[in-house]
Amino acid sequence: MVVDLSKCMRCHACIAACRVEHFLPLGMTWPRLIAWEENEAELTTFPVRCNHCQDAPCVKVCPTGATQQREDGIVWVDQDRCVGCRYCIIACPYQNRTYLSRDRDTGYFPGYEMTEFEKVGRKLYPHTVGTTEKCNFCMERIDEGISRGLKPGKDRAATPACVNTCPSRALHFGDLDDPDSEVRQLIRDRRGFQLHLEHDTDPSIYYIDKGYRGA
Repeated sequence: MVVDLSKCMRCHACIAACRVEHFLPLGMTWPRLIAWEENEAELTTFPVRCNHCQDAPCVKVCPTGATQQREDGIVWVDQDRCVGCRYCIIACPYQNRTYLSRDRDTGYFPGYEMTEFEKVGRKLYPHTVGTTEKCNFCMERIDEGISRGLKPGKDRAATPACVNTCPSRALHFGDLDDPDSEVRQLIRDRRGFQLHLEHDTDPSIYYIDKGYRGA
């Protein structure tokens, strides 16, 4: 994924799209927006999520093999194997994992009947209390789209929901191994950079911006 910082409007559409796509419980957010003032006249915003690191610390520390990395690089969590030890949360240098505790599973309106959205979500995309969760690049959409001959990053049905929803086209998705893909061209032409290179994790998310040299 490539994030164009110069186009992000802080509209939170990516966050809303992710919540709808994955029926996220109240208080759980996979993508986040981090913003701070560079100076009195400029506000910098970094949309962040799991970086799907090529050398992922979370995969290494998981004692049950619940956190896995696919051949395409996507890092995901098998909730059936997760025991909630939270080693992965400690190991993640980007703080992009969440533990679903019982107090987070109280419903959108505690004390009242679940909304229709929640009822549908419990059937279509159940979340297991006592496990960790994070962005999975909408891998279900990707797999379904590829099975139909679609191309991730080009065809909407095979592309993460946040990318499809971004109104300013700040998010781009594609094959980092393909030198001719849009994401590789953006990284090459716009001097794309990764966050926190000192951790040596080789993130699969790159950022581009006018004149920015990295973090």
